[in-house]
Amino acid sequence: MKTPPVSRRDFVSLLGAAAVAAPLAARAASAPAAKAAVSAPAGARKYGPLHVFTKPLQWMSYDETAALVAEAGFAGLDLSVRAGGHVLPENVKRDLPLAVAAAKKAGLVVQLITTDITAVSSPHADTVLRVAADQGVKAYRLGNYNYDAKLGVWESLQRLKPGLKQLADLNASLGLHGGIQNHSGARVGSAIWDLYELVREFDPRHFGVQYDIRHAVAEGGLSWSLPLKLLAPWIGSIDLKDFRWGQSPGKAVIENTPIGEGIVPFDAYFKLVRELGVGGPVSFHFEYPPFERDPRKLEPAEKRALFLAAMKKDLAATQVHLVKHGLVGKL
Repeated sequence: MKTPPVSRRDFVSLLGAAAVAAPLAARAASAPAAKAAVSAPAGARKYGPLHVFTKPLQWMSYDETAALVAEAGFAGLDLSVRAGGHVLPENVKRDLPLAVAAAKKAGLVVQLITTDITAVSSPHADTVLRVAADQGVKAYRLGNYNYDAKLGVWESLQRLKPGLKQLADLNASLGLHGGIQNHSGARVGSAIWDLYELVREFDPRHFGVQYDIRHAVAEGGLSWSLPLKLLAPWIGSIDLKDFRWGQSPGKAVIENTPIGEGIVPFDAYFKLVRELGVGGPVSFHFEYPPFERDPRKLEPAEKRALFLAAMKKDLAATQVHLVKHGLVGKL
Protein backbone atom coordinates (compact mmCIF):
# COMPACT_ATOMS: atom_id res chain seq x y z
CA MET A 1 0.00 0.00 0.00
CA LYS A 2 1.18 3.52 -0.75
CA THR A 3 1.66 5.90 2.13
CA PRO A 4 -0.92 8.72 1.99
CA PRO A 5 0.72 12.01 0.99
CA VAL A 6 0.90 14.96 3.36
CA SER A 7 0.99 18.66 2.65
CA ARG A 8 4.17 20.73 2.67
CA ARG A 9 2.81 22.50 5.76
CA ASP A 10 2.47 19.20 7.63
CA PHE A 11 5.91 18.16 6.42
CA VAL A 12 7.56 21.18 7.99
CA SER A 13 5.56 20.77 11.18
CA LEU A 14 7.01 17.28 11.50
CA LEU A 15 10.45 18.71 10.90
CA GLY A 16 10.03 21.12 13.78
CA ALA A 17 8.50 18.57 16.09
CA ALA A 18 10.62 15.46 15.85
CA ALA A 19 12.44 15.14 12.52
CA VAL A 20 10.29 12.11 11.70
CA ALA A 21 10.10 10.75 8.15
CA ALA A 22 7.17 12.05 6.10
CA PRO A 23 6.25 11.90 2.41
CA LEU A 24 6.42 15.02 0.29
CA ALA A 25 2.95 15.59 -1.03
CA ALA A 26 3.92 17.00 -4.38
CA ARG A 27 6.48 14.29 -5.08
CA ALA A 28 5.22 11.18 -3.34
CA ALA A 29 3.38 9.73 -6.31
CA SER A 30 6.16 10.18 -8.85
CA ALA A 31 9.43 10.13 -6.88
CA PRO A 32 11.51 6.93 -6.99
CA ALA A 33 12.08 5.02 -3.79
CA ALA A 34 14.80 6.59 -1.65
CA LYS A 35 17.13 5.12 0.91
CA ALA A 36 15.97 5.32 4.51
CA ALA A 37 17.37 8.18 6.52
CA VAL A 38 20.60 7.38 8.29
CA SER A 39 20.65 7.65 12.04
CA ALA A 40 21.99 10.88 13.48
CA PRO A 41 25.65 10.98 14.53
CA ALA A 42 26.47 11.03 18.22
CA GLY A 43 25.94 14.48 19.70
CA ALA A 44 23.85 15.66 16.75
CA ARG A 45 21.38 18.44 17.36
CA LYS A 46 17.92 18.55 15.83
CA TYR A 47 17.95 20.35 12.48
CA GLY A 48 15.28 23.06 12.42
CA PRO A 49 12.59 24.24 12.77
CA LEU A 50 12.62 26.19 9.50
CA HIS A 51 12.07 29.89 10.16
CA VAL A 52 11.69 32.88 7.85
CA PHE A 53 13.72 36.00 8.61
CA THR A 54 11.11 38.76 8.76
CA LYS A 55 13.25 41.63 7.48
CA PRO A 56 11.54 41.78 4.03
CA LEU A 57 8.11 41.33 5.63
CA GLN A 58 8.15 44.33 7.94
CA TRP A 59 5.56 46.14 5.79
CA MET A 60 3.01 43.69 7.21
CA SER A 61 1.57 43.36 10.70
CA TYR A 62 2.58 40.51 12.97
CA ASP A 63 -0.63 38.63 12.18
CA GLU A 64 -0.23 39.17 8.44
CA THR A 65 3.41 38.08 8.55
CA ALA A 66 2.62 34.93 10.49
CA ALA A 67 -0.25 34.04 8.16
CA LEU A 68 1.94 34.40 5.08
CA VAL A 69 4.81 32.36 6.52
CA ALA A 70 2.42 29.61 7.64
CA GLU A 71 0.74 29.51 4.24
CA ALA A 72 4.14 29.19 2.59
CA GLY A 73 4.75 26.07 4.67
CA PHE A 74 7.43 27.18 7.11
CA ALA A 75 7.43 26.43 10.82
CA GLY A 76 8.64 29.64 12.45
CA LEU A 77 9.49 33.34 12.43
CA ASP A 78 13.02 34.69 12.83
CA LEU A 79 11.93 38.08 14.09
CA SER A 80 14.05 41.16 13.49
CA VAL A 81 14.41 42.69 16.97
CA ARG A 82 16.72 45.61 16.34
CA ALA A 83 16.74 49.27 15.37
CA GLY A 84 14.34 49.68 12.47
CA GLY A 85 13.25 46.05 12.85
CA HIS A 86 9.93 44.28 13.08
CA VAL A 87 10.16 44.59 16.86
CA LEU A 88 11.87 47.72 18.13
CA PRO A 89 14.18 47.01 21.10
CA GLU A 90 12.75 49.88 23.12
CA ASN A 91 9.29 48.31 22.79
CA VAL A 92 10.33 44.69 23.25
CA LYS A 93 8.41 44.13 26.49
CA ARG A 94 5.17 45.02 24.75
CA ASP A 95 5.74 43.96 21.15
CA LEU A 96 7.74 40.72 21.25
CA PRO A 97 4.96 38.90 23.17
CA LEU A 98 2.48 40.23 20.59
CA ALA A 99 4.60 38.94 17.70
CA VAL A 100 5.09 35.56 19.37
CA ALA A 101 1.36 35.31 20.07
CA ALA A 102 0.62 36.03 16.40
CA ALA A 103 3.06 33.29 15.41
CA LYS A 104 1.49 30.77 17.77
CA LYS A 105 -1.99 31.63 16.50
CA ALA A 106 -0.80 30.73 13.00
CA GLY A 107 0.75 27.47 14.22
CA LEU A 108 4.32 28.77 14.14
CA VAL A 109 7.18 28.93 16.64
CA VAL A 110 9.70 31.67 17.40
CA GLN A 111 12.94 29.97 18.43
CA LEU A 112 15.23 32.50 16.76
CA ILE A 113 15.52 36.29 16.63
CA THR A 114 17.94 38.69 14.97
CA THR A 115 19.36 41.54 17.04
CA ASP A 116 21.98 44.28 16.82
CA ILE A 117 23.38 43.37 20.25
CA THR A 118 27.18 43.41 20.36
CA ALA A 119 27.73 43.74 24.13
CA VAL A 120 25.79 43.60 27.38
CA SER A 121 25.99 47.40 27.29
CA SER A 122 24.22 47.62 23.91
CA PRO A 123 20.97 49.62 24.19
CA HIS A 124 18.19 47.45 25.66
CA ALA A 125 20.36 44.31 25.39
CA ASP A 126 19.54 42.88 28.81
CA THR A 127 15.80 43.52 28.40
CA VAL A 128 15.68 42.10 24.87
CA LEU A 129 17.40 38.88 25.87
CA ARG A 130 15.38 38.38 29.04
CA VAL A 131 12.08 38.93 27.25
CA ALA A 132 13.21 36.66 24.41
CA ALA A 133 14.10 33.85 26.80
CA ASP A 134 10.77 34.27 28.57
CA GLN A 135 8.99 33.96 25.21
CA GLY A 136 10.66 30.67 24.36
CA VAL A 137 13.41 31.93 22.05
CA LYS A 138 16.37 29.54 21.93
CA ALA A 139 18.95 31.45 19.89
CA TYR A 140 19.70 34.93 18.61
CA ARG A 141 21.99 36.52 16.08
CA LEU A 142 24.34 39.21 17.37
CA GLY A 143 25.09 42.49 15.64
CA ASN A 144 28.14 43.10 13.50
CA TYR A 145 31.73 43.69 14.61
CA ASN A 146 34.31 45.64 12.65
CA TYR A 147 38.08 45.55 12.70
CA ASP A 148 39.96 48.54 14.11
CA ALA A 149 42.51 49.49 11.46
CA LYS A 150 44.75 51.05 14.11
CA LEU A 151 44.81 47.89 16.20
CA GLY A 152 45.13 45.44 13.33
CA VAL A 153 43.42 42.11 12.84
CA TRP A 154 44.80 40.09 15.75
CA GLU A 155 44.61 42.79 18.39
CA SER A 156 41.07 43.69 17.29
CA LEU A 157 39.98 40.13 18.00
CA GLN A 158 41.67 40.10 21.41
CA ARG A 159 39.96 43.36 22.36
CA LEU A 160 36.54 41.83 21.60
CA LYS A 161 36.94 38.80 23.85
CA PRO A 162 36.15 40.32 27.29
CA GLY A 163 32.85 41.76 26.02
CA LEU A 164 31.94 38.48 24.36
CA LYS A 165 32.65 36.67 27.63
CA GLN A 166 30.10 38.89 29.37
CA LEU A 167 27.52 38.10 26.71
CA ALA A 168 28.27 34.38 26.93
CA ASP A 169 27.73 34.49 30.69
CA LEU A 170 24.41 36.31 30.28
CA ASN A 171 23.34 33.78 27.65
CA ALA A 172 24.17 30.92 30.00
CA SER A 173 22.06 32.43 32.75
CA LEU A 174 19.08 32.73 30.38
CA GLY A 175 19.46 29.46 28.48
CA LEU A 176 20.15 31.21 25.16
CA HIS A 177 22.66 30.74 22.36
CA GLY A 178 24.16 33.90 20.88
CA GLY A 179 25.73 33.59 17.44
CA ILE A 180 27.93 35.84 15.32
CA GLN A 181 26.91 35.53 11.69
CA ASN A 182 29.70 34.90 9.20
CA HIS A 183 29.23 37.52 6.51
CA SER A 184 30.88 38.61 3.29
CA GLY A 185 33.10 41.66 3.10
CA ALA A 186 35.80 42.87 5.46
CA ARG A 187 34.09 42.81 8.85
CA VAL A 188 34.79 40.37 11.67
CA GLY A 189 33.55 36.91 10.70
CA SER A 190 33.87 37.34 6.95
CA ALA A 191 37.05 35.26 6.76
CA ILE A 192 35.28 32.81 9.13
CA TRP A 193 38.58 31.56 10.55
CA ASP A 194 38.60 34.60 12.83
CA LEU A 195 35.39 33.35 14.42
CA TYR A 196 37.20 30.29 15.76
CA GLU A 197 39.64 32.53 17.58
CA LEU A 198 36.70 34.37 19.16
CA VAL A 199 34.52 31.40 20.17
CA ARG A 200 36.93 28.52 20.85
CA GLU A 201 37.06 29.10 24.61
CA PHE A 202 33.30 29.47 25.08
CA ASP A 203 30.69 26.85 25.94
CA PRO A 204 29.07 26.01 22.55
CA ARG A 205 25.69 25.73 24.24
CA HIS A 206 25.61 29.46 24.88
CA PHE A 207 27.90 31.25 22.46
CA GLY A 208 29.14 30.68 18.95
CA VAL A 209 28.16 31.15 15.34
CA GLN A 210 25.13 31.60 13.14
CA TYR A 211 26.43 29.83 10.05
CA ASP A 212 25.54 31.31 6.66
CA ILE A 213 26.52 29.02 3.77
CA ARG A 214 25.93 31.70 1.13
CA HIS A 215 28.47 34.04 2.73
CA ALA A 216 30.81 31.11 3.42
CA VAL A 217 30.91 30.21 -0.27
CA ALA A 218 31.26 33.84 -1.33
CA GLU A 219 34.30 34.30 0.91
CA GLY A 220 35.74 30.77 0.96
CA GLY A 221 35.22 29.63 -2.61
CA LEU A 222 36.22 25.98 -2.85
CA SER A 223 37.40 25.86 0.77
CA TRP A 224 33.97 26.58 2.32
CA SER A 225 33.83 23.15 3.98
CA LEU A 226 36.93 23.66 6.13
CA PRO A 227 35.62 26.38 8.46
CA LEU A 228 32.31 24.53 8.68
CA LYS A 229 34.15 21.49 10.03
CA LEU A 230 36.16 23.67 12.41
CA LEU A 231 33.21 25.63 13.77
CA ALA A 232 30.58 22.87 13.79
CA PRO A 233 30.39 22.50 17.62
CA TRP A 234 29.68 26.24 18.04
CA ILE A 235 26.99 26.56 15.38
CA GLY A 236 23.74 27.28 17.19
CA SER A 237 21.64 28.53 14.28
CA ILE A 238 21.77 28.45 10.50
CA ASP A 239 21.01 30.78 7.57
CA LEU A 240 20.02 29.56 4.11
CA LYS A 241 20.21 31.52 0.84
CA ASP A 242 21.88 31.35 -2.56
CA PHE A 243 23.81 33.62 -4.94
CA ARG A 244 25.80 33.84 -8.15
CA TRP A 245 28.59 36.10 -9.29
CA GLY A 246 27.91 38.97 -11.65
CA GLN A 247 31.14 39.80 -13.48
CA SER A 248 32.68 42.59 -15.47
CA PRO A 249 36.37 43.27 -16.21
CA GLY A 250 38.17 43.72 -12.89
CA LYS A 251 35.01 43.45 -10.82
CA ALA A 252 32.62 40.84 -9.43
CA VAL A 253 29.42 41.49 -7.49
CA ILE A 254 27.14 39.19 -5.54
CA GLU A 255 23.72 38.65 -7.08
CA ASN A 256 21.27 36.96 -4.72
CA THR A 257 19.11 34.21 -6.22
CA PRO A 258 16.41 31.76 -5.23
CA ILE A 259 17.75 28.58 -3.64
CA GLY A 260 19.02 26.19 -6.26
CA GLU A 261 19.56 28.86 -8.92
CA GLY A 262 22.94 30.04 -7.69
CA ILE A 263 26.33 28.48 -7.03
CA VAL A 264 25.98 27.37 -3.40
CA PRO A 265 26.68 23.59 -3.42
CA PHE A 266 23.67 22.65 -1.32
CA ASP A 267 23.94 18.91 -1.94
CA ALA A 268 27.50 18.77 -0.60
CA TYR A 269 26.64 21.24 2.15
CA PHE A 270 23.70 19.28 3.57
CA LYS A 271 25.67 16.05 3.32
CA LEU A 272 28.37 17.60 5.51
CA VAL A 273 25.82 19.13 7.87
CA ARG A 274 24.45 15.66 8.45
CA GLU A 275 27.88 14.11 8.96
CA LEU A 276 28.88 16.81 11.46
CA GLY A 277 25.60 16.72 13.38
CA VAL A 278 25.04 20.45 12.90
CA GLY A 279 21.62 21.58 14.06
CA GLY A 280 19.58 24.38 15.57
CA PRO A 281 16.92 26.78 14.30
CA VAL A 282 17.20 27.51 10.57
CA SER A 283 16.47 30.91 9.00
CA PHE A 284 15.62 31.40 5.33
CA HIS A 285 16.79 34.78 4.06
CA PHE A 286 14.97 36.24 1.05
CA GLU A 287 17.19 38.92 -0.46
CA TYR A 288 16.39 38.77 -4.17
CA PRO A 289 13.54 40.47 -6.06
CA PRO A 290 10.64 40.76 -5.30
CA PHE A 291 11.79 40.81 -1.64
CA GLU A 292 14.55 43.38 -2.14
CA ARG A 293 15.65 45.75 -4.92
CA ASP A 294 12.47 45.30 -6.95
CA PRO A 295 11.93 48.43 -9.10
CA ARG A 296 8.24 47.70 -9.61
CA LYS A 297 5.51 49.50 -7.70
CA LEU A 298 3.41 46.64 -6.43
CA GLU A 299 0.08 46.72 -4.66
CA PRO A 300 0.07 44.87 -1.31
CA ALA A 301 -2.03 41.97 -2.62
CA GLU A 302 0.21 41.51 -5.66
CA LYS A 303 3.31 41.78 -3.53
CA ARG A 304 2.01 39.16 -1.11
CA ALA A 305 1.21 36.75 -3.95
CA LEU A 306 4.71 37.09 -5.41
CA PHE A 307 6.29 36.64 -1.99
CA LEU A 308 4.22 33.54 -1.30
CA ALA A 309 5.14 31.84 -4.57
CA ALA A 310 8.86 32.57 -4.16
CA MET A 311 8.91 31.36 -0.54
CA LYS A 312 7.21 28.10 -1.46
CA LYS A 313 9.70 27.56 -4.27
CA ASP A 314 12.73 28.04 -1.98
CA LEU A 315 11.23 25.73 0.61
CA ALA A 316 10.54 22.98 -1.93
CA ALA A 317 14.09 23.24 -3.34
CA THR A 318 15.51 22.87 0.17
CA GLN A 319 13.26 20.00 1.22
CA VAL A 320 14.68 17.78 -1.50
CA HIS A 321 18.16 18.05 0.05
CA LEU A 322 16.93 17.70 3.62
CA VAL A 323 15.17 14.47 2.75
CA LYS A 324 18.02 13.11 0.63
CA HIS A 325 20.54 13.53 3.44
CA GLY A 326 18.36 12.19 6.21
CA LEU A 327 17.89 15.46 8.06
CA VAL A 328 14.12 14.95 8.19
CA GLY A 329 13.29 11.50 6.84
CA LYS A 330 12.84 9.83 3.48
CA LEU A 331 10.73 10.15 0.33
